[in-house]
Amino acid sequence: MATIGVVEFQVGGSLYALDIHLAQEIVEMMPITPVPRAPPYLEGIMNLRGEITNIINLSQLLCLSEQERTENQKIIVLAPEASGGSKVGIVVDDVLSVIQVAETDVERLDAAISSQAYMKGIIKLQGSDGLDREKKGEKDLVIWIDIQKALGDLVNDRGA
Repeated sequence: MATIGVVEFQVGGSLYALDIHLAQEIVEMMPITPVPRAPPYLEGIMNLRGEITNIINLSQLLCLSEQERTENQKIIVLAPEASGGSKVGIVVDDVLSVIQVAETDVERLDAAISSQAYMKGIIKLQGSDGLDREKKGEKDLVIWIDIQKALGDLVNDRGA
């Protein structure tokens, strides 16, 4: 049975995931320097081990309601292939786990919907995967985001 490796994280009380091979590392929240006249989704920049890294506010990028900051916030630093070669990190409320998901637990969406919403599909997680799932036995729904498409559209919009 084919499986997909994903990083599961939380933003605004909802569960999301992105492909594990697109996440280079997960770091604790660090000071972020605001950039003048930056678009709302650009939280700012930070110096990560000597490299300037753009920090994206995922709530803003995905047009989600803005949530207050949590103490567990993390930055998922994306692999260069996820962001067209740029150093990019995304702010999330918390990183929950790195998991392998069976293809059979992924509900693919209609192409018109998924491309507009930057979603690859919906992952249905069984409540028995060792995490403290609220409703044991029921399936949690995790939105599997297409971070490459979301970031690619940002670059294309800027270049237009």
